Amino acid sequence: MNKGIIIAEQGEKAYSYISTFFNVENNDVEVVKTTTVFNIKKIEPPKKGIVNLNKINDIKDINLFFSELNNKLIDGGIFIGCVETKVERRKRIYRKYPIVIAQLYYFFDFIFKRVFSKLFFTKWLYFFVTAGRNQVLSKAEALGRVAYAGFEILDDEEINNLLYFVAKKQTVPSNNSTPRFSLLFKMQRVGKNNKLITVYKIRTMHPYAEYLQDYLYKKNHLQKGGKFKDDYRITSWGRIFRKLWIDELPMLFNLLICEIKLVGVRPISTQYLSLYTEELKTLRKTVKPGLIPPFYADMPETLDEIIASEINYIHAYKKNPLQTDFNYFFKALGNILFKRVRSN
Repeated sequence: MNKGIIIAEQGEKAYSYISTFFNVENNDVEVVKTTTVFNIKKIEPPKKGIVNLNKINDIKDINLFFSELNNKLIDGGIFIGCVETKVERRKRIYRKYPIVIAQLYYFFDFIFKRVFSKLFFTKWLYFFVTAGRNQVLSKAEALGRVAYAGFEILDDEEINNLLYFVAKKQTVPSNNSTPRFSLLFKMQRVGKNNKLITVYKIRTMHPYAEYLQDYLYKKNHLQKGGKFKDDYRITSWGRIFRKLWIDELPMLFNLLICEIKLVGVRPISTQYLSLYTEELKTLRKTVKPGLIPPFYADMPETLDEIIASEINYIHAYKKNPLQTDFNYFFKALGNILFKRVRSN
């Protein structure tokens, strides 16, 4: 019965994709098409799998919805959902209208549904008019919200202009405060003695993007310079900010309160730190991170080269702190000014 419902609602391709992860006819798999938490609460747990055929764009309180789904699944249970990403939404608008009308429509649609929906003093108007339906969500925000609710993202695939995603229940929903949408963004990074410090930056990524670091590493791995290949978490304006170093300016506050120094290893997340060798993890505990990392002086391309660069820097710093930071600062400055080295 579920097979027929999925094919009728979403098509053969969607059914084929969903059925690769579990048998939708099993009694311990629930197939629904809903946007309300009320309907999820009526599901009798525990379930090995839940499929929601309604795109999450129409769910008003997405985080609460995902949290309730988490409660209905056994540990390791699978949730499959779908979303119309903002990229696909743009394509749909441009297919539907003549180019000039489409451009105007998309501009005002962006202002109302992407800007008004995020600002504290206009959010009420947005939800009053839309009731939370047809929200504009980036791929990063959609998948990030799933991960925030305690799921591990296993896979995603574009089918019939929708992004389908597969997530496994890993933990209970996050106890962290709900990520903010403000331009100023704070992140937890590992400092000296493995103490977590709050680093301030200007937002260059979509909201909830920080929860996708593990998934992106498993699926896309790292490219030259230790960055993720095809990192869809970064916004279009964010790439410009990074090239102009605008996003780094708030870190001057961390410099002023002496949590970081001018030159030093980059303050990184616990997930990224887990990729490093035990030798470097031990060495990193002994020094403060820095605003200008040795990366910009040595210009390493692979993760192994980045690790070697940081090890060499720390050893040199321990022997002669002032001379080492002086040398690395001016070498990095030369690469930035003359070789146009930039953050991606």
